[in-house]
Amino acid sequence: MKVLAIDQGTTGTKAFTYDDESRFKLVFSGAVKQHLPRQGWVEHDVGELFTHVESAIKKAGQVDAIGLANQGETVVAFDAKTGNPIHHAIVWQDDRTRDICAKLKAEGAEKLTFAKAGLPLDPYFSASKLRWLLDHVKLAKELYEQGRLRLGTTDSYFLYRLTGAFVTDVTTASRTSLMSLDTLQWDDELCELFGVPQQCLPEIRATTGPFGANITASMVDQQAALFGHGCVKPGDGKITFGTGAFALCLMGQDRPRQDHTGLLPTVAWKIHDEKAEFAVDGGVYNAGSAVDWARGLGLFKDFDEINSFEKPTAVSRGLVFVPALSGLACPHWDRNAAGLWLGLGLETTREDMLQAVLEGIALRASEVLNVMARGSNRGNVISIDGGLSNNPYFTQFLSNALDRRVVVAGSADLTALGVARMAMVGAGAKTLPQLPPPAMQFAPTQPLPAALHSRFGIAVLRSKGWKAF
Repeated sequence: MKVLAIDQGTTGTKAFTYDDESRFKLVFSGAVKQHLPRQGWVEHDVGELFTHVESAIKKAGQVDAIGLANQGETVVAFDAKTGNPIHHAIVWQDDRTRDICAKLKAEGAEKLTFAKAGLPLDPYFSASKLRWLLDHVKLAKELYEQGRLRLGTTDSYFLYRLTGAFVTDVTTASRTSLMSLDTLQWDDELCELFGVPQQCLPEIRATTGPFGANITASMVDQQAALFGHGCVKPGDGKITFGTGAFALCLMGQDRPRQDHTGLLPTVAWKIHDEKAEFAVDGGVYNAGSAVDWARGLGLFKDFDEINSFEKPTAVSRGLVFVPALSGLACPHWDRNAAGLWLGLGLETTREDMLQAVLEGIALRASEVLNVMARGSNRGNVISIDGGLSNNPYFTQFLSNALDRRVVVAGSADLTALGVARMAMVGAGAKTLPQLPPPAMQFAPTQPLPAALHSRFGIAVLRSKGWKAF
């Protein structure tokens, strides 16, 4: 069997072919332009995204099946008759609906979203962004009155254009705040709360489809990465360091309930007619994006410059960075929080600041992973992937901060590998190829003292003291 895996992500699209001999070959790569019309707004050109998907399919040639991984919470509105989008895609990072979410939260609506969708009221999720499109795009109202408006996540647009069916999968729907985790269908009360008409939403299907046009799997990128890590039993987990950092831990077929930890129950996948597998999710909004931001400021040019540092850790020297450049996600869920350097002085160098950036990302990830470890049967190992996993200083510091062994996955493209393997399952494969062995492993060399974790915690509290103007 030979399959095509398309990973349509936030900053780029990659596509790989994968076969029974574990051959994993890049066939397409394209950067995605970020449109930033206002502070806090992040958009993508939907046409550019779909062109990437089409180009990947053409480049791959003949395959037995296709798997599609999507950004998750990024939303699209389009005309069902023409297939044309009526606005840029609103990206998961976008916070234009902060005030809408705050108003609903003040009215006590978060109790409902937690109970049914397992999610807090936050602009990260799709529902409020879909409502914004209805309220602010003139053509949306006209198309709605004509029964031609379609609202969904990016996957539903790709699938509509490729197959003619307006559908999504259960993992993606679970990130919208509109789907009940109990029924795995759109929920009347949630749709009414956000003012999103159900008739405009796609049909929810299993992760393994069928979807049509040879597409046998479609899922959120983070769930795809979880599968790509080889996580298949309760307690298995991973963290992906991409634009953000996202940790997932499998919990089994019983729906996890929302609790005080700030972790979010979500659907890991649903294979054919089997019961859905659930996971808990913990996200950090800024990981690779914080590094790119520092690079854009001119703090460094080449990534080799930040692979090692001569001085002791920045946090041990009193310099701390909180990467809340888009607010704080799990376990704080505070969009008003701001990025913060604490401990700057005349002696602070450019290298010190960079060191603190890497450490701040690792410390935010450790916040999430430590909470996750308390609620599962995880052992002393965490599997990671993504761009930052290639940075030896970052990965060793993460191991020390967690006081756990960190295993770097053997592939740099776990999202694509995961959706490729899921596409094989969707196409009827009974066994899957062997996963590549780990690329690197890091054991704790000097566990981070509790006092330094506390120092970072104080910095996080200060970053939460900032208010949006």
